[in-house]
Amino acid sequence: MRRIQVGSALSAFGLGFTVPYLYVYVAQVRDLGATTAGAVLAVFAMAALVALPFTGRVIDRRGPLPVLVGAAVLASIGALSLGLAGNVTTVVLSAALLGAGTAVMQPALATMLVWCSDASTRTRAFAMQFFLQNLGLGLGGLIGGQIVDKSRPDSFLLLFGIESVMFLVLGGIALTIRLPRPATFQDPSAARAAAKGGMRVLLGHKAMVQLCVLGFILFFACYGQFESGLAAYGTEAAGIEPATLGTALAANTAVIVLAQFLVLKFVERRKRSRMVAAVGLIWAVAWIFAGYAGLGTHSQAMATAAFITTYALFGLGEAMLSPTVAPLVADLAPESMVGQYNSAFALVKQLALALGPAIGGPMGAALHGPYIVTFVLFSLAITVLALRLGRELTPVQNQPSLAASSRVVAQHKPAEQVEAVA
Repeated sequence: MRRIQVGSALSAFGLGFTVPYLYVYVAQVRDLGATTAGAVLAVFAMAALVALPFTGRVIDRRGPLPVLVGAAVLASIGALSLGLAGNVTTVVLSAALLGAGTAVMQPALATMLVWCSDASTRTRAFAMQFFLQNLGLGLGGLIGGQIVDKSRPDSFLLLFGIESVMFLVLGGIALTIRLPRPATFQDPSAARAAAKGGMRVLLGHKAMVQLCVLGFILFFACYGQFESGLAAYGTEAAGIEPATLGTALAANTAVIVLAQFLVLKFVERRKRSRMVAAVGLIWAVAWIFAGYAGLGTHSQAMATAAFITTYALFGLGEAMLSPTVAPLVADLAPESMVGQYNSAFALVKQLALALGPAIGGPMGAALHGPYIVTFVLFSLAITVLALRLGRELTPVQNQPSLAASSRVVAQHKPAEQVEAVA
């Protein structure tokens, strides 16, 4: 389990190392223009959408370990190629390799966590993964920012070279892991049958379909707005300085890091559906703070404080989601289809992250009032959908702590019976 968590942190560190600087690298350092830079970012996202539909089947038939190693090698080649690329074709192809490799890692790592945990430990395992990934992203961005220099192209080659090595280290760590094999994975015919009928089974699973719809809105209304619509709204409507955007993102990460395990103790004892519903309310308040920042009827200091508070409240919601949504995907999945369920949810996430900036960016820049109202409504929709999802879950799926409680009762029951006989 420790090695898997280290692998998650390394993959996030590698992404944080270069992705924030990808646009600047392509448009300015390689002098390929803003259009090419936009195409590279689009290809980075689209490559994930192409790769993920096939990933789950391979994981369920071959196991997550070879998939993770292959994805790490692919991402390593993509990262190094980006550092060496000098024309449009090589930059776009390199971004496709990097995007596909990093996307495939997500369901592979999630499936490895599922194989190494049970219902009573899964919540904490996914919370730890989320914590380490955010820490890795933050450290990667911080260290990368100290290395890059637009006047020195070699500094970007160093950046991509280090990222490439990090992915190879991840692959090397993965090769040292010995995973427990679920009983259903021992039967190749069962694995093949699950792979063939996987999409029909998943689409026929009402709770999973509802969770995917909920997940799309979660990622669309939060992560899909961070560096696009919300950033555009902050600079255009609220007069936020670009440097303050970095402070707001730092506040978001700080809340996640500081609150994750405090929130975990609270979340573990409560129903998952109610926790996600609470996140919707918290994010609605966050968007109201953003709306307040853009009113223009108060001081710039107040606007800045309100805008940073928006990002901090998003961080609190994220800390509540990490031990809730990802483990629920695993608990809903049949044992022979964990990879396909994780890949389907990762695909939903990528779709939201692709559409979020495309829709939110123009709205945040030009339609300030409608933008805030739209995302307040999206946040309230999260609350409604989460409560509806709760009706489709079994008591243990909705609150895994009940399973631990029932085992404790079962262990003490014989002693109670002996006392009754005495």
